[in-house]
Amino acid sequence: MNKLVKVAGLVTAFVIAENTSFAQQEKSTKSGDVPKGWHLLDKTKDGFSGISIDKAYEFIRTKNLKGKTVVVAVIDSGIDTLHEDLKEILWVNPKEIPNNGIDDDGNGYADDIHGWNFIGGKDGRNVKQDSYEGARVYHMYKDKFAGKNIDTTKLSAEEKDEYKMWVRSKKKIEGDGSDEGVDLVMLKRALMSAQKSDSAMRKFLNKETYTGNDVDTFTAVSTTEKGARASLLYLFKANQMMETTNKEFLEGFEEFVSGEERKAEAKDKAPQNYRGDITKDNEADINDRDYGNPDVMASTPFHGTHVAGIIGAVRGNGKGMDGVADNVRIMMIRAVPDGDEHDKDIALAIRYATDNGAKVVNMSFGKDFSPQKKWVDEAVKYAESKGVLLVHAAGNDAKNIDTADNFPNAMIKGSNTKASNWITVGASGDPKAGGFTASFSNYGKNQVDVFAPGVKIYSSIPGGNTYGNAQGTSMACPVVAGTAAFLLEYFPYLTPQQLKYCLMKSSQAPETKVKKPGTDELVALNELSESGGIINAFEAAKIAATLDPSGKKAPKKSSPKPTMKNKRG
Repeated sequence: MNKLVKVAGLVTAFVIAENTSFAQQEKSTKSGDVPKGWHLLDKTKDGFSGISIDKAYEFIRTKNLKGKTVVVAVIDSGIDTLHEDLKEILWVNPKEIPNNGIDDDGNGYADDIHGWNFIGGKDGRNVKQDSYEGARVYHMYKDKFAGKNIDTTKLSAEEKDEYKMWVRSKKKIEGDGSDEGVDLVMLKRALMSAQKSDSAMRKFLNKETYTGNDVDTFTAVSTTEKGARASLLYLFKANQMMETTNKEFLEGFEEFVSGEERKAEAKDKAPQNYRGDITKDNEADINDRDYGNPDVMASTPFHGTHVAGIIGAVRGNGKGMDGVADNVRIMMIRAVPDGDEHDKDIALAIRYATDNGAKVVNMSFGKDFSPQKKWVDEAVKYAESKGVLLVHAAGNDAKNIDTADNFPNAMIKGSNTKASNWITVGASGDPKAGGFTASFSNYGKNQVDVFAPGVKIYSSIPGGNTYGNAQGTSMACPVVAGTAAFLLEYFPYLTPQQLKYCLMKSSQAPETKVKKPGTDELVALNELSESGGIINAFEAAKIAATLDPSGKKAPKKSSPKPTMKNKRG
């Protein structure tokens, strides 16, 4: 979830994102800065703790290796299909004829040229905002459990899971007095103040669209000018979004306020069925997949566009920035709204990616509840059987996900085993701009596999030729996905398990202790992740080159069948 920055107990800033499942905010930042594209640099050569991608390509050249194209699926909010740095690398379904309304390749999805939109309707409408899973769970089981003396010893295993989940949702929705919550009145005042300052600044600058940098360089004279400048500049700087336009910034703020209002309403009112009103499917049936549309841009492409650019924006074209991988095709699967994603959509998105040739799947989203986790687990196992690597963002609540709920995850429900084709990524920074660990990043010695750059990451944003910074594990995740794709380009025989081995084994441990996110406590990075390191593409490529390609193909397994129905209270 997006989190507010609170200073001296007052709501003073917010994070811009097209989807509130995408937490991208740092709660505090020390002085200092990093150059655009710092996440690609080499510590020894360039002085910044990036992934050494140029050294990795130099190593590949010494081996005279030729790269093969790798399809990377991005399960996200949408993508700007016309962006100058992305349109050349979009996956194109070779067996589908555009815009004829026919499912030419027989995969169940008509006109899926660049991917599929699981949160769209056949009438062309698209889900933008949605409710939160905690609220959906709370009201789903409220009639079954609320106000009743529940004897858990008489419940079936499935009912025990439902009851336990409902109790957690009740605490989340009703509260238990242990947290201060969000002051909606103050939040709305902050929004109104920002809108008022924006209106004034547009007049002062004599233009409707401007960035944080424009505000920074504006010379204020009058008291009104100084006030508007100071207010807006604080917001832009606090969120590390100086390249972002005022329009995008305020839209993000408005969406955040709307989301908090929906959370507050959830206590007394069941959430609106935003998704179902548009998709028209039976959400309780995983096999009812005849829904959605091919519009992968929709109206919410900010997050997905930024993520896609990090993975594979065209390298060396002199435009904007370079992606990590130099020969990928991005398959966009739209499944994450402004709110919490639905398990059914995520499960089918993973299956779509797997069935249509993706070898790496980027998943920069997450939530606190997963009522249909079994469906997602079955899709994960299916991807595993087909040799597909899943890369997931750890989340941005500065919490230990070894103990705190965070979904989806690698743990297969009911088995106490972890999926072998899954990598969970925390966000790292640079000592010159906040430290090795991002203060917002989730962590976990057992559940987080590796860290990767996720602070002030410069990438493509919607607008055709527009770029800007964003941050979060949402940005660290595609750094890893892009690196995995890079390895697979030049070592195409690597299994998902070998890719994970290369990425973790080669990760670089900081020479000093790091801050545990959300605190000032100094710990070794291996206390915050299994590998104890930050990924390094050069070192990973060296390890990949030592692996024997013979007999290393992913084993053939029968595809696990999805569960037919989901019982809803």
